[in-house]
Amino acid sequence: MEENNNTAMTGKQNLIQFGKFVLFSISAGVIQVLVFTLLEELFHLQYWPSYLTALIASVIYNFTVNRRFTFKSANNIPKAMTQLGIYYLIFTPLSTWWGDALVGLGISDYLVLGGTMVVNLISEFCVNRFIIYRTSMNTRVKPVKTPSI
Repeated sequence: MEENNNTAMTGKQNLIQFGKFVLFSISAGVIQVLVFTLLEELFHLQYWPSYLTALIASVIYNFTVNRRFTFKSANNIPKAMTQLGIYYLIFTPLSTWWGDALVGLGISDYLVLGGTMVVNLISEFCVNRFIIYRTSMNTRVKPVKTPSI
């Protein structure tokens, strides 16, 4: 497959892109922790339904902001979401399983959640950068603003 010229980036641009991904992922992480805490502390749900609901909320937010601002992609949204969905079809059952198992061993829910979020951050960046947006980075065109008369 031919590589899009818009995807060739300098080392500095790659570092900035990763920094943006991390910052947006941190904000998604805040959403995930808030939803997780709400479900665990207020509704007293078990680890796995709290984790799963919080993960879904953060994924939707993170996909939206990273597609637009980090990868600046004009990629087909359903295609990109399907590709990310395939990643989560693998990551979600595994992380739910290991998270529930670690909590069952007596490790703090929040420590398990934090570790899982770090694994998610690194693996999801790689999937986004090298698979989903590999040929469509920096293709989003900003809308032209026409002056009001």
